[in-house]
Amino acid sequence: MQTFEKDVLDSLKNSYENKEELIADIAVVHGELLFIHPFREGNGRTARLLANLMVRKESYGSLRFEKVGKLEFEEYVAAVQNCGTKDYTKMINFIRSIFPD
Repeated sequence: MQTFEKDVLDSLKNSYENKEELIADIAVVHGELLFIHPFREGNGRTARLLANLMVRKESYGSLRFEKVGKLEFEEYVAAVQNCGTKDYTKMINFIRSIFPD
């Protein structure tokens, strides 16, 4: 049986040549963590914290989760659901839309 650590975390890069590579890795980690829902409470907060740690490690500002309104939240939920089939396209687009300038 594959694990979150083996499938996702072990595949992350140590450094990124461009922000698109970083966005893709953030999308996978964020989406998978939310999809597997490992905690009784705090999954969203934990996933947002980890995503922001990944961004800040590469010297970018924080992701702009505060931009997420009702319409964007519905897209966000659909993106998380797609991660269940390893389709990260929607999550990549979502992370790109809240990536710091």
